[in-house]
Amino acid sequence: MEINKIYNENCLETMEMMPDGFVDLTVTSPPYDNLRTYNGYSFDFEAVAKELYRVTKQGGVVVWVVGDATVKGSETGTSFKQALYFKEIGFNLHDTMIYHKTNAPLTHPRYEQEFEYMFIFSKGRVNTFNGIKDKKNICQGSIVGGSKRDRAGVLRQASGNKKGKRISEYGLRGNVWYITNRNNRSGHPAVFPERLANDHIISWSNEGDLVYDPFMGSGTTAKMAIANKRNWVGSEISKEYCEIAEKRINEIMILGGRGE
Repeated sequence: MEINKIYNENCLETMEMMPDGFVDLTVTSPPYDNLRTYNGYSFDFEAVAKELYRVTKQGGVVVWVVGDATVKGSETGTSFKQALYFKEIGFNLHDTMIYHKTNAPLTHPRYEQEFEYMFIFSKGRVNTFNGIKDKKNICQGSIVGGSKRDRAGVLRQASGNKKGKRISEYGLRGNVWYITNRNNRSGHPAVFPERLANDHIISWSNEGDLVYDPFMGSGTTAKMAIANKRNWVGSEISKEYCEIAEKRINEIMILGGRGE
């Protein structure tokens, strides 16, 4: 099949063309719980999950960003049901991350829903993890590891040449990501934040790897794959959204692969 292309079709048709173990990383946010109309399209979750398992390389990762609707005063729990199904078909639940929306709308008679889940599924042990270090260390400059406590609780200098390690200015970020949603002017009802896609692509893949988005929408995953020198494939059943995605991808190509 041709890569670096959006296929205007159901993602099951696209994945049918893929051989086993074809994709290094999937980054996607599927339409969930009818929170958006997505031009009236829906999808067969279980069939998609099974195909994602087949086409993912051993050690590859699926980033599944999803939330829950509230129906008659109760959250649906769809996100948890999907996570358990991914495990049932063979994926490991490598991490349960939180996407915290720093500008969530204030529209409900309850504490506002400010986050979505980012489930990180892996096919076996994860091959690639390029951890992003941007968390300010409050103890930067301190020395750790140069001493230890004995059984009596007395602090003693470590033996030999072990002088300890100086704490750097920044450490590995946590699994709650605070990301601001920019105003959406693309015409798509739920544009994927570029920083979110960018940081997952950096974290779970290397240059030259293949990144897939089965629900390409406005094309953010493809755009950030290009910006980070990854190959990509996208599926999008809506012709209207394909046109939006193509426009955004063409714009970044003109800029020489540089994101915003």
